Amino acid sequence: MTVGAVLWYIKFGTGVNVNKREGYLIVALAWIFMVLFGSLPYYFSGVSTEWSNIIFESVSGFTTTGATIFNDIEALPNSILVWRSITQWIGGMGIIVLTVALFPLLGIGGIQLFAAEAPGPTSDKIHPRIRETAKRLWFIYVGLTALLILILYLEGMTSFDALNHGLTTMATGGFSTKNASIAFYDSRLIQYTLCLFMLLAGTNYAVIFFGLRGKFRTVWRNEEFRFYIFVVFVFVLMIAAGIVHRSHLGLEESFRTALFHVVSLITTTGYVTTDYTVISPFITCMCFLLLFVGACAGSTSGGIKLIRHMVFVKNSFLEFKRILHPRAMIRIKMNKELVAPRILTHILVFLLLYLGIFVIGTIVISVLGLDLLSAAGAVSTCLGNVGPGIGSVGPVDNFSEVSGLAKFILSFIMLMGRLELFTILVLFTPYFWKNN
Repeated sequence: MTVGAVLWYIKFGTGVNVNKREGYLIVALAWIFMVLFGSLPYYFSGVSTEWSNIIFESVSGFTTTGATIFNDIEALPNSILVWRSITQWIGGMGIIVLTVALFPLLGIGGIQLFAAEAPGPTSDKIHPRIRETAKRLWFIYVGLTALLILILYLEGMTSFDALNHGLTTMATGGFSTKNASIAFYDSRLIQYTLCLFMLLAGTNYAVIFFGLRGKFRTVWRNEEFRFYIFVVFVFVLMIAAGIVHRSHLGLEESFRTALFHVVSLITTTGYVTTDYTVISPFITCMCFLLLFVGACAGSTSGGIKLIRHMVFVKNSFLEFKRILHPRAMIRIKMNKELVAPRILTHILVFLLLYLGIFVIGTIVISVLGLDLLSAAGAVSTCLGNVGPGIGSVGPVDNFSEVSGLAKFILSFIMLMGRLELFTILVLFTPYFWKNN
C-alpha cells in the first residue's frame, strides 16, 4: 500500500493515454509485482525461507492454482492460512479487474487492461461502461462469497474454516486449511454445497448477472453454459460408473464422489475428498483429461475454457462440409452470432500454443527430476491453474519434493496459464517493442 500510494501520488496529475500495448505490459507487471509482494508474508513469518518455495506458493495463490509446497498445512499460523486464501480471492476475478473501477482517478481508462486480462476469447457485455461492469462483477463476487461463508458456518464449519473455504471456493482456488482438504469434514451437506458454488464460480459472470435479474431464457440460450452442464453431466456419469465398478462404495457416495471431483477439476478449484488416482486407471485418465477442459469464459476458473473447445469442434465438423462444398461461405456461429475469422484464428493459435507449452514443459520438468507421468501432471495442472495433478503431484501429494528450478519454471507456467498465454508471451516478441 505504501509503494502504491507513492506511485499514485507521483503520477496523479499526469494525463496518460494507455493503448493496448501498455495495457498488456501493465497487466503483466502488476501480476509479477503482486506475486513478489505477496511472497513476503511467507518469508517474514519464517514458514519457508527458500525463494523457490515462497514464490511458488505466492504464484499459486494469486493465479488460483491451489498447488502447495507445504506438507503440514494445519501447522501453519492462522495468519498465513488467511493470507493464502486472500491471495486466491484477489486473484480470482483478477487484480486488474478489481482496480479498473478506480483507474479513472488516475486519469486513464481501463478498457485496455480489461481486454488484456478478461478470461476467455469473448465476453458478454452486461453494461457498456467498463467501470460499471467491473463494479457489478465484484458485487456478484463479494455477495456469493459472503453467502457461501455463512452457509458453510451454519453447516458445521468453524467461522475460521468457513471464511477460508468461502474465499477459495468462489475464487476456484482450492487452498484449504486442512491437510485432507474437504475430506476432513466428512459431510455430505458441505460437499454438495461446495459443488453448487463451484459450479457457479465456473459460470460466466455475465450469465450469473442475467440469472440474478430473472432472465432465465437468456441464461439457457447461452450455448457455452448448456455445454458446461452437459460436460459435467457426462463426466459424472462415466466416473460414477467407474467408481461403482471398481470400489465398494454405494450409489449415492459414488455419485457424490464423482460429482465433487468433476466439478472441482473442470472449474479448476482443486478440492479433493479422496485419492481418485488409486481407484482405477480409467478414472485417472478421465480426471487427467479434465485438467485440459476448464469451465466458462468470463468466470474465475482457469484452463482452456469450454468456448474454445466448442469453436474448435464446430470448425472441425464444418471443415468436412467445406471440403464437399469448397465454394460455399460456411461460417461458425456461437449464440446465433457469427464468430469473426480473427477470433477463430486466435483460438486455434491458443490451442496450439497450449499444447506446445504442455509438451515442452513436460520435457523440461522431467529433465529436472520428475518422472514422465508426474511431470505431465505437474505441467498440466499448473498450466490449467487446477492444483492436483497425477503421479507424485496427485490429489493427496504436493510440490514440496520438486526441485527449486522446476518450481520457478512451474510458477512461470502458472502465470502464463492465468493470463491466457498471449498476455505474457507477447512481451517476448520483437513486434511488441517496436514503436510502429
